[in-house]
Amino acid sequence: MKIALSALGCICVALTFSWGAENPADADKYWPQWRGPAGNGGAPGNDPPVEWSESKNVRWKIDIPGKGSSTPIIWGDRLFVTTAIPVGDENGESKLEENGQQSGQQKGRRRGPRGIQPDHVHQFVLFAINRPDGKVLWQKILREEKPHQGTHMTGTWASNSAVTDGKYIYAYFGSRGLYCLDMDGNLIWERDFGDMDKRMSFGEGSSPVLHEDKVFILWDHQGPSYLYAVDKMTGKDVWKVDRDEITTWTTPLVIEHGGKHQIVVSGTNKVRSYDVSSGEPIWEAGGMTVNVIPMPVHLDGLVLVTSGFRGNALLAINLDAAKGDVTDSDAIVWKLDKDTPYAPSPLLYDDIIYFLKTNTAILSSFNAKTGEENYRQQRLEDMGTV
Repeated sequence: MKIALSALGCICVALTFSWGAENPADADKYWPQWRGPAGNGGAPGNDPPVEWSESKNVRWKIDIPGKGSSTPIIWGDRLFVTTAIPVGDENGESKLEENGQQSGQQKGRRRGPRGIQPDHVHQFVLFAINRPDGKVLWQKILREEKPHQGTHMTGTWASNSAVTDGKYIYAYFGSRGLYCLDMDGNLIWERDFGDMDKRMSFGEGSSPVLHEDKVFILWDHQGPSYLYAVDKMTGKDVWKVDRDEITTWTTPLVIEHGGKHQIVVSGTNKVRSYDVSSGEPIWEAGGMTVNVIPMPVHLDGLVLVTSGFRGNALLAINLDAAKGDVTDSDAIVWKLDKDTPYAPSPLLYDDIIYFLKTNTAILSSFNAKTGEENYRQQRLEDMGTV
């Protein structure tokens, strides 16, 4: 089985992002992480096409072996994407064919009662692609093993997006480890955090977050859960905090407020914020549903968190008033209990938050600061479920 890396995944950004030197100050020009430079789904200062097809506004398209649902990330003239390629039989014996195609491609994703169960050994690979023409510059096999647990039918074993600072790439495959590589594909270090036990064997999906000298890894599952801050040059722990949480698939968000940085992590039991330098908790709030997936967004001292499985929840939290447990306090500026997303993260743009209902193509829009409704349940034509 193959995935095509095409217009939405990389071509649009190839046509719209600025070119420049590999300097961390240029991060806003590129797409260095899951959900873009600010983590809110936006690409400031860029002008993407609003129409595309197999022949319109497409510069190039290539096939990537295996399957991955991570975000391609972009820095300068390079694009990086991860994939998981089935290569062996059920006993782990390699069965690569001479032409380089994988004999296990079609058989590597057996359906089970809780999603897709692994039948084959997989190679976990990072690709580097030349953005102007789609040429593969290099590919690096970072791990080869049979996944210990299944994944959701809409997920993959390469669902965690990489992140870059323009000097190093941090490729993350959850239970298959975190890897630091330079821009030429040389492995600098690797870190194994163990095996997750995800709820319903629905797979993994939280992406790493990079801030200054730390990489943050969220490890929420059915066993002991943690938030890790590791040194970006060595992979060793800077700090690690216990989390009273079950499985989530969300990605944390680092924000600056009052001259200090904090990392906000959504969760079923509580939304929590931690001091970036020490891991000390700053505030927490209840109110999310189970199976938390959407990433928080931030605007002018306001954090907005959403979830939408077996219920609906949106909380807008004022950071000036957020200290300790702020559940049902004045720190909650506004809230919503209808039409919130299950899997998709919201988009924040020009003081407006946009989000989909559960996993459907039904869009709502609100003033992010006040909660005033712009519109609700607007169906996006010619689109199915997310």
